[in-house]
Order: sequence, then C-alpha cells, then structure tokens
Amino acid sequence: MNIHQLSVHHDERQDRLLLRLNTQDQQEFRFWLTRRMTLRLMPAIQQSAVRLEAAQPGVAATDAPSQHLLTELKRDAFLKKADFATPFDNHATQWPLGAEPLLITDAHLTIQPNGALEISFEDKSDPAQARACQLHLQISLLHGMVHLIQQACEKAEWGTVGSANKMTDKSPVAHFEPPRYAH
Repeated sequence: MNIHQLSVHHDERQDRLLLRLNTQDQQEFRFWLTRRMTLRLMPAIQQSAVRLEAAQPGVAATDAPSQHLLTELKRDAFLKKADFATPFDNHATQWPLGAEPLLITDAHLTIQPNGALEISFEDKSDPAQARACQLHLQISLLHGMVHLIQQACEKAEWGTVGSANKMTDKSPVAHFEPPRYAH
C-alpha cells in the first residue's frame, strides 16, 4: 500500500477522530480513534518517531535529550515543506476494510529494520467480526500524521496529546473536578 494522503478530522457528533488515508491506487482506509485511544497511542507513536530518527544512518545523537531535539528539528523541517493545503481526495474507488471506519480498540507498534513504523490497528468491538490493518509509515509520513492528530485534538479540545513543537512534553491531561451542587 503506497499512502498518498492522510486526513484527521474531529467528528463532534461521535466525539472521535476520523483518520482517513488514501493510496495511490485510489483505495481508502478509515479508522475511528477515541479520545482514550488517542491519549494512550500518541506518546508511543512520538517515542517511536524519536527512536526511528535516532536509528537513521549518520545520526550521532546517543542520549535521550539529544535524540528528542534531533527529532524536533527533523519534524520542523518536514512540516515546513509538507503540503497540508491540498484537500483530501474523496474519489476512492475501493474501501478494502469497508465503508464504515474501524473502531480502533487495539494498536501495536513495531519499528521495522527498514526504518519504518508498523502500526497494527485492530477493531475487536465485535468479536465475531474482528478486523485489522497494518500500516507501514516512513518517518516523514509519521511526522505528518502526528501533526494532523495534534491539530484535530486541539480543535476537539481534548487536552494535551503532546505539544506540536515539543515532543518531550509529558504534562498530564488536566483533570477537572465535577461541579458541586448544594442547597
């Protein structure tokens, strides 16, 4: 599968993120990411991006702060030249996983020897019809996906899922006290 475009949109009605990707051969894959899944998945994806950048040939960053800084610099360089203005192409002719998005209940990340991140998304919400899909993302595409998810989370007002400019941000999601009512 050669990924052509990615799109991440917050669906207010579902209160989920709709991750869509289309391929160069006009296939479209759709995934629902809940807030809970997104908040758990993003730190792992960001850490994987740091590990992928550090594993690139010729990279001499060996300590964690240097690796994070290198990843931020490479991500910023990618974002400066990335095309986020072109609208998502809605002319897919095939939906290999079906027209309804997979509700991601499980995700597994594996760094591949070829310098890609394999993300295995699974939908086990209905055990009788469990579905799965593996994505192989090169580091540049991974940076783009992280950026789009962060933008959608900000629009959704979901709290912190990692700062757009600081991949080492580990600030917890704000917890709010429920309102109290008294007579």
